[in-house]
Amino acid sequence: MGSFILNPLKNFGGNTLVLADEQCDLSGLWRNELGSLMEIHDVNEAGEFSGEYLTAVTATSNCIQNSPLKGAQHHTKAETSPVFGFTVNWEFSNSTTVFVGQCFMDARGNETLKTTWLLREEVGSLGDDWGATRVGTNDFTRELKLVQIPQNHSPQCGTPAPLSP
Repeated sequence: MGSFILNPLKNFGGNTLVLADEQCDLSGLWRNELGSLMEIHDVNEAGEFSGEYLTAVTATSNCIQNSPLKGAQHHTKAETSPVFGFTVNWEFSNSTTVFVGQCFMDARGNETLKTTWLLREEVGSLGDDWGATRVGTNDFTRELKLVQIPQNHSPQCGTPAPLSP
């Protein structure tokens, strides 16, 4: 694998992440701590990418559908722990989420995407604007099993698809 540099400033919840001389690869299938699945297609030379996101959580009672994502990675060639951002336009609700984050690799070569997100939902009036944006964090780890992201899930869809391994 190569030499690793410990970075004591990258300590998250007791887990020290390290910067490696190998670059994290955003392409592939990822699962967060809530069970949501995300597939990022190949990152092009300009750092742009697209993919699909299937959330495991929602505040709507609608059928949860696979939704498109588009994003960009900063310094695709120079950085070992790239910074990135992407937007998900939810197919099943009048809301959009933007994620920003960084990819880290631990001493064993395991990749983690540390993200912060803002979700904005449509509201009916300016007076309701105060509660229209939520903020949160998610950690994604690479899904090593060959899994295909289902098109939808939830009882409202008629055919729930299990998301947990």
